[in-house]
Amino acid sequence: MSIVDIMAVLYSGVLNVNKENLRSPERDRFILSKGHGAVALYAVLEQQGFLTREETNTFESNGTSYYAHAHRDLSKGIEFSGCSLSLGLSFGVGVALSCKRGGLNNRVVVLVGDGECDEGLVWESAMAAGNFSLSNLTVIVDCNGMQSDGKKSEIMNHLSEADKFRAFGFEVAEIDGHQHVAIESALRLCHESRPVAIIANTVKGKGVSFMEGNPGWHHGILTQTLFDTAISELKGGV
Repeated sequence: MSIVDIMAVLYSGVLNVNKENLRSPERDRFILSKGHGAVALYAVLEQQGFLTREETNTFESNGTSYYAHAHRDLSKGIEFSGCSLSLGLSFGVGVALSCKRGGLNNRVVVLVGDGECDEGLVWESAMAAGNFSLSNLTVIVDCNGMQSDGKKSEIMNHLSEADKFRAFGFEVAEIDGHQHVAIESALRLCHESRPVAIIANTVKGKGVSFMEGNPGWHHGILTQTLFDTAISELKGGV
């Protein structure tokens, strides 16, 4: 819920990716490094026609192809297999470097979580992105202030992700990660010689009162009653 607004804006005209160009080297790439947010990716891919309602309805059922971490399937618009956190950004740096050296005019967008930024590989990747002047790379940091064990500030306080990315040579924008106009404006930022980092301040479980800021919903299963409550709140019923 903290990333769904970002995902919706990305796939509503910012990314140059559609069902016709999924095999084209010129397509933009979106990499969900925060792999456990895959259900948000599935929902947006369904809305954009990459997946069907029948497919997404199998989420985490026996035999499904759509589980808690997505697996790479270009025919469905999925660029990256979710796995150990931090690998998505290193993969994205490699893809961006390959595209840049190949003379391609496209973008690579990687979404990481602020809890994921506990991983050293995130910062090794950021260092490489700045070193190679990957102006075709955009990193979005979902800063919801939470991770599976509780508040980020009490587990591993990063103090300022923005300052860290600036130190590695990124152009940095800090935004409200639920305001669509701000999201789109930031996603259209580019620099002739620097990668871009978007620090998106978000709310874990955004829009659902019993989920907001509650680490117990890092992963959970809705009863029918909770589902009905959540849908009512998301539709503005309370």
